[in-house]
Amino acid sequence: MLTAPPHAAARHRQSRRCRWLLAAAWLFLQPASGALAEATGVGAKDLASYRKTAEALYKATSADAGIFAEAVHNAELRRRIEGIFKRKFSDDQLRQLSRQTRAEAEYWRRYLQGLAQVEAQRRIPGKPPARQAAPPVENPGAVLPPQPVGGTGDVIPLPDRWRILDTLGRPENIFDPYNTNTLKGDKPIIGNNWFINLSAVVDSLYEPSRVPLAVAPQASARAGSNNTFGRYGRVFASETDLLSVSLIEGDTAFKPPDFELRFAPAFSYNHLAVGELRVVNANPQKGEVRNENFLGLQEGFVDYHLHDVSEYYDFDALRVGIQPFSTDFRGFLFQDQEPGIRLYGNRDDNRWQYNVAYFRRLEKDTDSGLNDLGRQWRRDDIIVLNLYRQDFPVPGFTSQVIYTHEDNGEGRERYYDKDGFLVRPLQIGDVQGYDYYVNYLGYNGDGHFGRLNLTLSGYWAFGDQTHNPLGPPGNHGANINAFFAAAEPSVDLDYFRLRLSGLFASGDSNPQGSHATGFDAIFENPQFAGADTSYWIRQSLPFIGGGQVGLNTENGILPDLRSSKGEGQSNFINPGLVLGGVGGDLDILPELRLSGNANYLRFVTTHPLEFLRHQAGIGDSIGYDLSVALTYRPLDTQNIVFRLSGAVLLPGQGLKAIYNTAGATKLFGSGNFLYNLSLNMILTY
Repeated sequence: MLTAPPHAAARHRQSRRCRWLLAAAWLFLQPASGALAEATGVGAKDLASYRKTAEALYKATSADAGIFAEAVHNAELRRRIEGIFKRKFSDDQLRQLSRQTRAEAEYWRRYLQGLAQVEAQRRIPGKPPARQAAPPVENPGAVLPPQPVGGTGDVIPLPDRWRILDTLGRPENIFDPYNTNTLKGDKPIIGNNWFINLSAVVDSLYEPSRVPLAVAPQASARAGSNNTFGRYGRVFASETDLLSVSLIEGDTAFKPPDFELRFAPAFSYNHLAVGELRVVNANPQKGEVRNENFLGLQEGFVDYHLHDVSEYYDFDALRVGIQPFSTDFRGFLFQDQEPGIRLYGNRDDNRWQYNVAYFRRLEKDTDSGLNDLGRQWRRDDIIVLNLYRQDFPVPGFTSQVIYTHEDNGEGRERYYDKDGFLVRPLQIGDVQGYDYYVNYLGYNGDGHFGRLNLTLSGYWAFGDQTHNPLGPPGNHGANINAFFAAAEPSVDLDYFRLRLSGLFASGDSNPQGSHATGFDAIFENPQFAGADTSYWIRQSLPFIGGGQVGLNTENGILPDLRSSKGEGQSNFINPGLVLGGVGGDLDILPELRLSGNANYLRFVTTHPLEFLRHQAGIGDSIGYDLSVALTYRPLDTQNIVFRLSGAVLLPGQGLKAIYNTAGATKLFGSGNFLYNLSLNMILTY
């Protein structure tokens, strides 16, 4: 087929030699008779010559038509054609050439048919005419044979590709998400391009743990308990059920959907039992046990496909409503489900991807963490611009650059959570609120360099806050200037993955100054260093007894001294963190995995802790966080997952100094440690 251009040149030369044949072609295309053949004076030798020439031209034009069509998708063939013709051809021009040469081939085919009729009606003088062959059986409804590429062909009505399986007797089970299932978008529910996709998740958790608990200033659970921290037992259990319904328009097997409407409500029931009063509620009369349920909306958006920008279905799309979003690969800065407007798309066969998004945060339910639509939206706006490039700097590695801006105007609020605790402003220093305007510039990478897997993340936070609650009275706030970096390299050795973890978040060594240099995130949910299997990441440790200020937040890695991750404000006056760890994943069976992590943590600086506690000599060592998890997937899929995990935090000098308060109870007086056990079951449809 690559010799088509010479065919094309030969065809032009032969066309010049046979112009008289083209002019007389009508003669041979008529129903010739013997008298007509004799009148033309065309002999058998001439007819054979005409037939040979016509056959050569028919073969050449047919081949040229196919090659011009193939050159649209074959770059090498296109270059050879352009070299012969000494000009450039667009896709449309090549398709037009294919149509023209195919029309010429059809002309020569009919020409050959005319010659055949003339030859059939020529007779030997004195002999009767040759007997005509039996007329062909005509069937107007018959399907034509396959046509060449690029031909017009006939449009044949057939059942759609989904109902063909029905006619073959293939069964459908609505409880089977892996075979034909209308509820999973395998067949349209309206027409041929409207689908429904139904998903459900049941997440059950039982978690006993040993956590420091503050002693209430009004009353205590035990007589004589007047220490800052008292009993430490805690049992938490929760049931979270999520239902997601998506209505989708478009042929989504081959291209992005044209339209999507998604609605995802979530129901949560949780039980908390502790050993001290005023933990489950600000009112000590509520006791030591809390049972709560809540219904929230985690997703509710419309996604509209604006247009395609290439033949590879690169596109631009717009999504409006409550939607999930993560600014980076591991959830270090902002990973949440908030209402917003997001313009996104890709280019260059999906090698470039981008997001331009605006979000305004919702209040969270205090006990479940779900979106609470019953409360007024927060005055907290987030703008995100990021750009991804696949296979950069090497194939298999994706790089991302990002700019994020948070504008928080809640400095004049006094906001109490559902359990009656004041979470805005933060209860430290002079308990005065502040607005803050912070920018995050970052780079994130994820992928592999040969056998080495690598995740990288780095952020520079800079901006201003209107007031420093730890500064002198009447201060004019502080300039924010903080840094964050994290890396997790890993290597796969057969059924085992070995990984290292390293993290640095800057701290503030001068908490009363005009510069806030402690790094804090917007809404972190880190998948790093063991994630929620780790004690430090999973549990929130109270820092100030009787108050709602935590040393860290639940499902967070930063020691940011916040009141709440979901309802509080960011705090850039914090001690910072250094983490180094090693871990691994061992696939014992395809359905059974054992994971373990050992992390060492310490503060970058303890000056904010010493200032707030009026306590000198707090060490910088948090301690060693050791965790292990066993994950079992009986179906070898994510539809049924059981996970049993345990973690211990062996205290360092800094943690001992914070919690070994004077009095009868010392949390670490006899070398005790903090621990956490977790039994989790996740069912997904």
